[in-house]
Amino acid sequence: MELRADRVTKRYGSKIAVDGITLNLSKGVHGLLGANGAGKTTLMRMLCGILHPTTGDISLGSMDVSTEEYRSVLGYLPQDFGYFPDFTGMDFLLYMGALKGLPKSYAKKRGRELAELVFLKDEMAKKIKTYSGGMRQRLGIAQAFLNEPEILILDEPTAGLDPKERVRFRNMIEEYGKEHIVLLSTHIVSDIEHIADDVLMIKNGKLIFQGIWNEEKGDLEQFYLKQFEEGAANE
Repeated sequence: MELRADRVTKRYGSKIAVDGITLNLSKGVHGLLGANGAGKTTLMRMLCGILHPTTGDISLGSMDVSTEEYRSVLGYLPQDFGYFPDFTGMDFLLYMGALKGLPKSYAKKRGRELAELVFLKDEMAKKIKTYSGGMRQRLGIAQAFLNEPEILILDEPTAGLDPKERVRFRNMIEEYGKEHIVLLSTHIVSDIEHIADDVLMIKNGKLIFQGIWNEEKGDLEQFYLKQFEEGAANE
C-alpha cells in the first residue's frame, strides 16, 4: 500500500505554500528536508488530512485521508503538539488513545510499553506541567506510536532531545520503517543521512529532489545547503 499525493497544491490567497507536488510513499523511512517556510509542515498537515489541498488528491490505497478509517492507521507528531498541563503522562496517552478509537485497556497496556521505550516509565503518574521540554517531546513521540500506525508522520521529532536520546529515537524510527511508511522532517541532515531509505527536498513549495541518496552523489548536507544558498543569491 502506498500513500499517494497527486499534483497537490495549497494556496493561501495569492501565496502558494505547496506547489503541485506528486509523491508515492511506500514502506520505509522518507526524510523530508527544506528551509523554514519551504512548505514542509503544510505538506505534512495535508498528508495527515488536517488541511485540505486547494487542488490535487491524497490517498492511501482506496482510503481518502479525510476519513476516520485513515486516521485510525495514522500516527502524527506535529512540531508543536498540544497537551493538557494538569494531565498526567498516562492521562494524556489514554486521552489520545480515546481520540484514536482505541479500547482503554489496550491504550493503557500500549502506553506502559511506550513509556518504557521512551524512558518515561517512572514519570507517567506525574503532571505534564512538571515535565522538562525533552520529557514532553518523548511523550509526544509515545502518542504518535500509540495505535501502531501504518503511516507515521513526524515533524522535527528530536527537537529538545539530548544527543543520546536523539540517536536512540533515530534507531526506533529506522526499525519501525522496515514494516511501515514513515515520513520524517528534520533540520538535522545527518539523521536523515543515517536512516532514510528515500530523501525528499522541498524549496519554495516545490519538490526539487526525491530519491535514494548514496555516497556516489556526494555529501547530502553540502548539496542541501547549496540549494538554499543559490536560492538566497537569486532573490
